[in-house]
Amino acid sequence: MTDPSPLPLPTSSSTTPAATARTAVAAGSRVPVLDAVRALAFVGDLSMGQPVDHSTRTGWLAARIAEAARAEGLALGRDADQAPGHAACVALLRWSGCTANAPEIAAALGDDVGGRDAMLSNGSAEEASALAGTLGEAALIHCEVAGEIARLLGLPANIERAMRHLFETWNGQGKPDGLDGDQVPAVVFHVALGGDLEIFSRVHGVPAALRYIGERSDAKYPKALVDLVAKHAQAWMTALDAGAHEAPTPAAGTRSGGNDTPDRRNAGDLDAALAALDTPLELVADVIDLKLPWMTGLSRRVADAARDAGEVLGFEAAALERLHRAGLLHGIGRASVPNVIWSEGRRLGEADREKLRLMPYWTGRAARRLTALHAEAELASYVDERMDGSGAFRSAAGVAIPMPARVLAAAAAWVTVRTARPGMPALGTDAARAAMSEEVAAGRLDAQAAEAVCGAERRRTAAPASAPSATAITLSARETEVLGRIAIGESNKEAAKVLGISPATVRTHLESAFRKLECSTRAAATLKAMTMGLLTV
Repeated sequence: MTDPSPLPLPTSSSTTPAATARTAVAAGSRVPVLDAVRALAFVGDLSMGQPVDHSTRTGWLAARIAEAARAEGLALGRDADQAPGHAACVALLRWSGCTANAPEIAAALGDDVGGRDAMLSNGSAEEASALAGTLGEAALIHCEVAGEIARLLGLPANIERAMRHLFETWNGQGKPDGLDGDQVPAVVFHVALGGDLEIFSRVHGVPAALRYIGERSDAKYPKALVDLVAKHAQAWMTALDAGAHEAPTPAAGTRSGGNDTPDRRNAGDLDAALAALDTPLELVADVIDLKLPWMTGLSRRVADAARDAGEVLGFEAAALERLHRAGLLHGIGRASVPNVIWSEGRRLGEADREKLRLMPYWTGRAARRLTALHAEAELASYVDERMDGSGAFRSAAGVAIPMPARVLAAAAAWVTVRTARPGMPALGTDAARAAMSEEVAAGRLDAQAAEAVCGAERRRTAAPASAPSATAITLSARETEVLGRIAIGESNKEAAKVLGISPATVRTHLESAFRKLECSTRAAATLKAMTMGLLTV
């Protein structure tokens, strides 16, 4: 189980930052950046309550807008000469900061997933603007995290700059910095227009979409671009609905002869920009886990526990690597579940339980998007299956559950009961082992897999701690402790109580850590510190 799931274990672990340190990146965890971008786009679409091809469709439209603007000589905004493929990349990553600000969105809208969907679909420019004005903190968090993701992926500086200013507007009323006119990266307008055209056309039809976009003219985006989009919108949407965004992508640097259309060339531009890059899969896992502070590091711990148990069972190196990656990916579907479902003391209704049941389904669906991670995402989709058939989403049982999947399920169950969450403290080692034994006795967990997980935990506890990865940034021991407490959602006062220092001292160390990390929000500092190996939880 990953979070609340069909497994009736108390969901709780020791997310204490000063525990045994592990290096930031496990051997073999690096994946192509293009697959990481696709995974983050999938997570973003789920987080926004959108169809899972929304970002892909928006990327196609944004590239068309950028290409048409270049052809018309419309140099509106900063970096206006960038390749159309960059617009597609920004569109795919546009919602990558959504997990980071989910707590703030949930506090403002109640349902972070459904609320975002309603906000995006609202054709009223006045209502949308009023609502956006109340979400300044959430916009800052989103942009700072999205910018960090672009930087950590090694993307070009103009893409990172656009990610840090995603919600800026032509009239200077946007977020996070109130930039206006040509101060705003041009691709921000291309992506905003592409996204609005995609959503409004799908929900309200093309004529209404153009009317709603027109109402935002010279406010959210420049009128010249709105007029340009109006000329092409119907043709673009017709092509899009016919599957233009699903056209095969040529290999980077190649041409397709007479079939080398602008559509295919722009897809190739995107691949060419990313083809030479790779990134730790831990980055994707850390972004997934930002959804709720108490989940910080959850996917890493599941991946480590699963891999270590696989070693106990004698799995070959390739199988261990696949199991570790599956652990890192197992929480993708969590983005589809509103944060309120995890609220302390909430009674889950049938609709809530169905959302939880579909989490691994969405993880499996992601497998179709991830060229280099297809097998891992498919394996991850078994994480909530149970030996007696009581799990989700397939209700598979017994021999229908592969042994690696049984190990992953046991590892996730172990980490879950060892992870503290609001209203539910972590179980200690002995109590967690007892809980695992109960699940085995009830026929829900595989006995061999559960024993391997517990055995791996004993071996890991006895082993000496490894040193954190060396980086150009160094946090003091106290700064690391403070950031670790804040990362899992504690207030300054709560962290001070745990650490035996004053809230003022907590604030001083936290400000120092933020300054060193060049971050201003908890989510961005957590992501950066986790990825750089400065923080383990």
